[in-house]
Parts: sequence; structure tokens; C-alpha cells
Amino acid sequence: MPLLMKLLVQRIALGLLLLLLVSVLIFWGTNILPGDVAQSILGQSATPEALANIRKELGLNEPAISRYFAWLGGLVQGDLGTALTSGQDIAASLGSRLKNTLFLAFWAAVVAVPLAIFLGLLAVRYRERWPDKLISAVTLASISVPEFLIGYILMYFIGVKLGWAPTVSMIHDGMSLGQKLNSIALPVAVLTMVVLAHMMRMTRAAILNVMQSAYIETAELKGLTMFTIIWRHAFPNSIAPIVNVVMLNLAYLVVGVVVVEVVFTYPGMGQYLVDHVSKRDVPVVQASGLIFAAVYIGLNMVADIVSILANPRLRHPK
Repeated sequence: MPLLMKLLVQRIALGLLLLLLVSVLIFWGTNILPGDVAQSILGQSATPEALANIRKELGLNEPAISRYFAWLGGLVQGDLGTALTSGQDIAASLGSRLKNTLFLAFWAAVVAVPLAIFLGLLAVRYRERWPDKLISAVTLASISVPEFLIGYILMYFIGVKLGWAPTVSMIHDGMSLGQKLNSIALPVAVLTMVVLAHMMRMTRAAILNVMQSAYIETAELKGLTMFTIIWRHAFPNSIAPIVNVVMLNLAYLVVGVVVVEVVFTYPGMGQYLVDHVSKRDVPVVQASGLIFAAVYIGLNMVADIVSILANPRLRHPK
């Protein structure tokens, strides 16, 4: 098997193994949570007989290992189980929620990724001058502030004082694209500020590393402008680490939206997860946690694969 194909297969197998281990951790973690699931469903006034019956009905009396493999078998077949508190199919409920979360993450990425690359290129162009220092200071300040605080600040000034965007980000299928974008403007702004600094600084560092190469000096001797050198020679050769950090931040945009969704009451997976954690609805928590883990591991795996494919020594071993 060629070296490149072998590395790709290894990365995919490692990702699947890691997802299996995460499923064990999620199942074990939800089962050691304090409290009684049956008690939380029936309430404090439930009789011992009623509690015993619902524990038997839900399979809570079965050994943990048996319940895990039954849950894992259902996952392989696409069955995420049934919510304990509502009786609804979890897969159907999570479908629309996941779509909303991906919609929010997609538009945050549309804004954040080009802006981060542009600011990184600008910082390299004016390295060690005031634009570079200003960009670094502003982005570092934004990443140092907690997401919920940024959300409440934007909500107060932009939503309440100026009235430019709604403070509650509710979307539904009957809304047009423009209405949806207006509704998610504030959470998109928060997510952009959170991931912008990391991507911008990685872009800057990757390009500066390439700028020390000999062919960059040759391009300078040819009389090319600094912007042309950065854009046409340095940036394409530093794309691998940039893509890697972009993928990692895209994973964060999907997995790290929980706080932002709760702040803006956005109907995504994060809000859905928090609602059912408070109800101690274990199957929903398990399914949501595993989907978040799958997205994060999947995007990290894509980042690894892109890094492998971008390595010319692996693509051309001879």
C-alpha cells in the first residue's frame, strides 16, 4: 500500500476508534450523574411501585454494559432512542436542531474565515507597524473576553440601544434567508470574535515562516511588490497550516455554540442539550454529546487528511 494511502487509512481508523472511546466516556459519564432518572420523570410524589415499574420499562435495572451495547447497537442502525421527558424520537428532534446549529456555524465561518485570512495578510504586509499591532491587540482582546459577556454587551448596545438586530435569535422554516440572517446577526458576530484571533494569528505566523525562504528573497530581488510576494508566493505555500487551524475553528463553531445559543435563545443543538440536562433526560444528553463529538472528531480528521495531502513529500515520495 502506498505511504499516502496508508496514512489516510490510519487517520480514518484512528478517528473511528476515538469516537468509540468517546461513546464509552459519554455513556459512563451520564450514568454516574447524581439523581434518579425515574424520580425526575415521575416527580417527588411517585410511589415506590411506580418508580420500580418505570425503571423496569426503561431498562434501568439492566447492567450498565448491557445497556451500553444496546445503545451502541441502536446508534449503528441510526436509532438514537426516545426522549424520556417528552416521548419524542430523538433523531427527529435533533434533525432540525442540528440543521439550525450548522446554519449558524456556516454563516459564522463565512464571515470569520475570509476576515481572519485578510487580517493575517494585512498584519504580514505591515509587520511590526501600527496596523499589525492594532490587529493583534484587538483580536487578542476579543478572545480574552468570555462569549456570554460579549453576547450580552452586543445585545445591550446593538440590540437594545440601537435596535439594529433582534436580541432573541429565533428562526423557523417559514422565514426568508434575509430574515434568518437578520435574526442570527448577533450570535454570528459573537462567534466571529471568538474564533477570529486564533485563525488570524496562525495565518500571520504561517506566512511569516514562509517569508524566510530563499525563493521569497529571489522574488524581492526581481522587484515584485510586497503584496504580490505575500499573495502569490507566500500564502499558497503556507496554506496547509492555515487550513488545519481553520478546520479546528470550524469544529469549535459547531461544538462551542452551546453558550451562544443559550444566551440568544437560539433553537439549536446547544439549547436543546442544556434544556434536557436540566431535566436529566439521559438519552438526549447521550445522543447530543455523541453528535457534537462526531462533528469535532470528523473535522479534526479532515484537517489531518488535508495536511497529509498538502505535504509534497508524501504525494511524491520519490
